[in-house]
Amino acid sequence: MNSSEWFTEQAASTGTAFSLKITKKLHEEQSDFQHLEIYETETFGNLMIIDGCTMVSTRDNFFYHEMMSHPALFLHSNPKRVWIIGGGDCGTLREVLKHKGVEQAVQIDIDERVTRLAEIYFSELCESNDDPRADLKFIDGIKWVKDAAPNSVDLIIVDSTDPIGPAEGLFGEEFYRDCIACLSENGLLVQQSESALLHLNLIIEMRDAMKNAGFPHQQTLFFPQCLYPSGWWSATIASKAELAFRANDCANKDFETTYYNVDIHNAAMAQPEFFKKAFA
Repeated sequence: MNSSEWFTEQAASTGTAFSLKITKKLHEEQSDFQHLEIYETETFGNLMIIDGCTMVSTRDNFFYHEMMSHPALFLHSNPKRVWIIGGGDCGTLREVLKHKGVEQAVQIDIDERVTRLAEIYFSELCESNDDPRADLKFIDGIKWVKDAAPNSVDLIIVDSTDPIGPAEGLFGEEFYRDCIACLSENGLLVQQSESALLHLNLIIEMRDAMKNAGFPHQQTLFFPQCLYPSGWWSATIASKAELAFRANDCANKDFETTYYNVDIHNAAMAQPEFFKKAFA
């Protein structure tokens, strides 16, 4: 924070920054894994910062949480078992459990303090934590996947921080091979993949690693996310089988969303020209 009471996240490598006007600091601590801060902002509600980077705000979190969960869930033919690697603020877990067909949702985040702070400052994101289908584990997600038995899960959602620190190992070929080994026959993986505008090389490397690990199909989808560098974010899906969007199920979903619907799903799957050229 600077003397004018603005929180600014500077991305020196891309020459960009994003700022929010702060009204007060609510919490700060150093967990066993990372530095955590919570602020009250003037226009975006509460704001969580991890290691100096914006993570989640009250006002705009629905973009990320809905797009990290519903597109993949409606692309799988019948997702019953879901793992969320990371996702400590529990927003993705809440969205996953809106699907009545999901029988089990395991959230595996290495840092319990993120969840405990979310329960206090983002309680609306944690409203499904007591759902009997939810299982919150505070352990190493990379090891969890490596040790998992074959055919253990239908969908893996990697809701991680940037590929540095605790999350670095989630972006490599070895991790993707472990994911393939425990996914069911029609299983798929979806992972946040940064900004296509600023981090295109990362997405290229991710998709190459997914392909080399044995995923025959990759698809990147796009959505706005005000807090994150460039304001335009992505998620990349890797699947063991061809994907077919259950559009009718989506159109007739029995739960509310703020952003996601059939039209948004289809639009998010459209590939910009510069992006198509990068993978030509």
